[in-house]
Amino acid sequence: MAGTLPFYIFAFVFGAVVGSFLNVCIYRLPNGQSVVLPPSHCPNCDYKIRFYDNIPMLSYLLLRGKCRSCRTPISLQYPLVELINGLLTLFLFIKFGPTLTFLFLFIFSSALVTITFIDLEHQIIPDIISLPGIIIGFVASFFLPWLGWKNSLIGMLLGGGSLLVVAYGYQFLTKKEGMGGGDIKLLAMMGAFLGWRSVPFIIFVASLVGSIVGVTLMLVQKKDSKLAIPFGPFLAFAALLYVFYGREIIWWYMSLAGPSPGG
Repeated sequence: MAGTLPFYIFAFVFGAVVGSFLNVCIYRLPNGQSVVLPPSHCPNCDYKIRFYDNIPMLSYLLLRGKCRSCRTPISLQYPLVELINGLLTLFLFIKFGPTLTFLFLFIFSSALVTITFIDLEHQIIPDIISLPGIIIGFVASFFLPWLGWKNSLIGMLLGGGSLLVVAYGYQFLTKKEGMGGGDIKLLAMMGAFLGWRSVPFIIFVASLVGSIVGVTLMLVQKKDSKLAIPFGPFLAFAALLYVFYGREIIWWYMSLAGPSPGG
């Protein structure tokens, strides 16, 4: 453990630093802005953020959650994204070690963090993340023996196709648009990265958790069934759950059924 501790620390710090960049993407992509230029600045007073004010989580605490220049409050989202991405990177490294699987799933999880926070605030999933993600996931399949390109291709088609059928079915029955195209592309990306076996798991878990959260919010806020809740964060949660515990959960569920007759 002592020998691996520095690597664990590095993984967490690296993930948190990338999380700082993800905050830039979360803020700028929905507004059609470049994620490179201009450099990070306060949106209120345009103060150019110095490197010592951009240390993940630590700078937020030292500045007491306010801009150094104009003292405008900084959203808690910034250290939260950095913390979440740091922890995800750490857990991926613990589970997979310094492997190509870790590298590609790190890219995958970082994309999901970005998508989750954009979808929560704007209820959109930018194509600039999901479409390249589909390609990267498929390319990764040629380097990951446990995935394979056929598994990835079927996962991509099954993921996107299944939600497309649901979306058209809902629209046909209700004459209203229910599920957005962003969710369809997102699930296609998930299928490309994780293979076709992940798709039923992700749909089931996301639908179950989404239903529980949706009903709870309607009861608490006393709103009707027209309450709009983005589905992307639930898909992201289900996909990450599959990455870390998918096989264990599936085996546990199968064991509940008991042995087959005559088995």
